[in-house]
Amino acid sequence: MRIQIIGGSGTGKSTLGKWIGQKEGIHWIDSDHYLWKDQTFTEKRSVAERYALYTPDIENHQQYVVSGSVFSWNPNGFANRELLVFLRLDETKRMNRLIKREQERYPDFTGSNAFLDWCGTYLTATDPEMIGTYAEHRLQMEQSASPVIQIDAALSTDAMYTQIKSAYQKLYP
Repeated sequence: MRIQIIGGSGTGKSTLGKWIGQKEGIHWIDSDHYLWKDQTFTEKRSVAERYALYTPDIENHQQYVVSGSVFSWNPNGFANRELLVFLRLDETKRMNRLIKREQERYPDFTGSNAFLDWCGTYLTATDPEMIGTYAEHRLQMEQSASPVIQIDAALSTDAMYTQIKSAYQKLYP
């Protein structure tokens, strides 16, 4: 089983990926680990550092579930995946999730920040080279060599897992 989950920030990619990894007993990869040096999400790794982390994940794990994308710095990343999952979510719900998460992470949060401003451009950004945007995700889905399914991220984590498992079993009985 090799699955990649993409979608806008706040759609639940990491929660779902970790859930699937635990349920299936396979390696869970959070693509944020490649991009950011620590959990403050303020300092990015160089592309060389990202590849140094990515390469062993692919070489050492025949099965995986990955949350997020590496498309902007590694367009051929996870080329051996068997299923691409796109999580979609109503924009108001998505932004409310993100605001709540920022409040929990940062005690001095005042209601807005540069990250949330960027997240607000998810649907309106038109350049597919702009990381983490619907334009980028749409291009990934169009170019995907693996089957693509779209799932409503408003569903429970278990319901999303059930849909993915069902789709996977139909593709690979």
